[in-house]
Amino acid sequence: VYTDQNLSKRMLEIGAKDCKVISDKQVLTIGEKLRALLGPNRYKVVAIGPEAYNRMYSKNSNVNRILSWAHARAIENLLEGVPSCPRAVADQFGAEWLIKSALMEKGRSIILEQHHKAESDIAVAAASVIAREQFLIHLKKLSQDCGIELPKGASQAVIDAGKQYVEKYGTEALSKVAKLHFKTTQSVMQQNLL
Repeated sequence: VYTDQNLSKRMLEIGAKDCKVISDKQVLTIGEKLRALLGPNRYKVVAIGPEAYNRMYSKNSNVNRILSWAHARAIENLLEGVPSCPRAVADQFGAEWLIKSALMEKGRSIILEQHHKAESDIAVAAASVIAREQFLIHLKKLSQDCGIELPKGASQAVIDAGKQYVEKYGTEALSKVAKLHFKTTQSVMQQNLL
């Protein structure tokens, strides 16, 4: 998410804050308002669906490398719409060099700041809301497409939905709706073998 002083003030008025401290209903409402405020050039989403995630993970088995690639791609995409942006702020989820090394030409020309709990920066907070909003929208669509309510998180409800999905579509199809290396998915696959 790109911001400036005026946009930051408007984002705060809309209610942008770390998505982890607001409800899913609020995320959906605030996310929609943020996207309308920003327009398509001042925010970019790099969505990695389950199948793409599983392919990427099978190649390097490192979640932080996948996150770094996605952050770098989002920065590069944003710089196409706002080439004058002088800096980017990102949450530091791994070694600092990970995002820096994934940046391309445009991204290497700006200042990249990384720190823990970066959601205290309004741009990162707004980005977290839009990312969560898009995740929730995609999860709802996946649920509709497969005809099974797919809950988020790691709970017995998730395992039960996974078992229902496997009964309907088979174990191989799990890659379309789940991260295969997660313990919850492993539990679904193991229970299916019993």
